[in-house]
Amino acid sequence: MKKKFVIAVDLGGTKVLTALLTRDGKIINRLKNSVIPSKSKIVKTITSSIAQLLTEAKLKSSDIAAIALGVPGTVNPEKGIIAVAPNLKLINFNIGKELKKNLKLPILIENDVNLAALGIKKFEYKDTLKNALVVFIGTGIGGALIFNKTLYRGSSFYAGEIGHMILNENGSLTSKPGKMTLEKAASRPQIVKRIKADIKNGSDSLLKDYFKQKKKIKSSALAKAVKGKDKVAIRHITDACRTIGTSLGSLTTLLNIDTIILGGGVVEAMPDFITKNIKSAFDKAVLPEPGKLTKITATKLGDDAPLYGGLSLVEEFLN
Repeated sequence: MKKKFVIAVDLGGTKVLTALLTRDGKIINRLKNSVIPSKSKIVKTITSSIAQLLTEAKLKSSDIAAIALGVPGTVNPEKGIIAVAPNLKLINFNIGKELKKNLKLPILIENDVNLAALGIKKFEYKDTLKNALVVFIGTGIGGALIFNKTLYRGSSFYAGEIGHMILNENGSLTSKPGKMTLEKAASRPQIVKRIKADIKNGSDSLLKDYFKQKKKIKSSALAKAVKGKDKVAIRHITDACRTIGTSLGSLTTLLNIDTIILGGGVVEAMPDFITKNIKSAFDKAVLPEPGKLTKITATKLGDDAPLYGGLSLVEEFLN
């Protein structure tokens, strides 16, 4: 008898999103929980979330075909190992083995943006993407590559790590010495850090009360500041978009890709503003011939992209 359901887990830097899906692509239920960067607590949160989904749906483990887990870092999908996930402070962690102690099901591990790319390719573009780059901007910056309609993982599963591209060897874009990467220059925490520094130095901003009250500034708050014409927020977010767009221009010149798809919390909160500013910088950086063929757009799947990607990964595994 064909098992009718799949569980997809999107493990982020600050949260874990767990969903129950039918094999034909319907999301039955989803849970979002905060996550603490600890091996045991991550495993416990994922396990309890899955148990809750099954209980609420009145299902058993035997009804589930497999579990797909997306991780914000480099993974070895063949061994179920997280090689390194900096935002979760995990190195060489066999999360597949740990999860199987409580979950007697096939568990598939994949990079979170790779998983999102699979979801976008299958459920948003209906397998029409030929050569594409998927870039998610949030707590970090991650990427995934699709070449000839197939997800490209690289020789050792490290392909797509756009956030670790070095922009400046001397680190002159920051007050601290060291290599400046794209993630250090343009992820949400770095944008927030620069806004905070400006406010501390006397600049006025709609976000100043967040810092006074020590509240976390999420992407939604940044989007609200942009909508309110906050000059400080607009300047730093635009700077981040310029850095990302320039990097994407260089990558397009190198790889000759035809589609760039943006996603992640920052993009989802203000898709038009982010896409417009990234495209502006992209157009100035890319060689004209490959650049004129490249479409830049935001995914319409939002947080659901890696969940649909989990389903796609499971179907690939089962077939």
